[in-house]
Amino acid sequence: MKERAGQITCIPTARAAQLTMNREGIRRLAAETLGLASSPYRFASSLAELGAGAAAVGFPCVVKPVMSSSGKGQSKVDSPAEVQAAWDYAAAGSRVDAGRVIVEGFIDFDYEITLLTVRSLGADGQVVTQFCEPIGHVQVKGDYVESWQPCRMDALALERAKEIAGKVTGDLGGLGVFGVELFVKDDMVWFSEVSPRPHDTGMVTMASQVQSEFELHAKAILGLPVNVALKAPGASAVIYGQHEARAIAFEGVADALRVPDSDIRLFGKPESFARRRMGVALATADEVETARVRAKEAASRVKPVVR
Repeated sequence: MKERAGQITCIPTARAAQLTMNREGIRRLAAETLGLASSPYRFASSLAELGAGAAAVGFPCVVKPVMSSSGKGQSKVDSPAEVQAAWDYAAAGSRVDAGRVIVEGFIDFDYEITLLTVRSLGADGQVVTQFCEPIGHVQVKGDYVESWQPCRMDALALERAKEIAGKVTGDLGGLGVFGVELFVKDDMVWFSEVSPRPHDTGMVTMASQVQSEFELHAKAILGLPVNVALKAPGASAVIYGQHEARAIAFEGVADALRVPDSDIRLFGKPESFARRRMGVALATADEVETARVRAKEAASRVKPVVR
């Protein structure tokens, strides 16, 4: 209300934040309002509805809370016998509403990407939409573990990815970086999710781009010129906590930095979990595959230790 009255500025917009934090809101916008291709899906508010929804989209399928992040509460369901466990796990991992889930049918895709989409002000004061080079990534249980840029794509697939990202972010409005996640097979592209902020897979841009996703976001919000150009092929690999501990230190950082053209970012999180992302290794090279090898090698040399 205050935003509509011009009393505050919400980045990117209050509506964008509301829709994207809820998988039901953003999926209905993309698939039902904008008519974008997506995986088959159903929403469920009870175990019975989930069972019916899973049968409708087919097995195997994926169950997710409508509100969660980083793969929390997400599980793959291969048969009706696993529906109960998926319902319970989704409830435990939900951010707010423990009684509402989405069940998605599988898409036969070759790979998935994040297309960082930047809405900023041009020289004429009008909103301009620009796209960073596509970022390929690997996820395990919905959680990012590795990313690289650029991701090689069919030219038509890239064109379709930009069209989808442009439509979604244009409808959401506002300024800043949006991380649009997409599934790709040959030249076909399906919408998956969108985050109205810098994306975890986009941490690779701290090494690969002239301006990282964080700099792009800040400058776009402030109405400053942005530069989405690639500096060099790059990659990132996650550094996990490996321990359940209140405080940890890190050994092997110097050894990790001896990997050619590599760097390390440790997040300074106060508490460690075995699968908590505590940092990221970054690397560049003349070509992506070498950068990926370097990033993973650098990450493997960092050893969290309990204080």
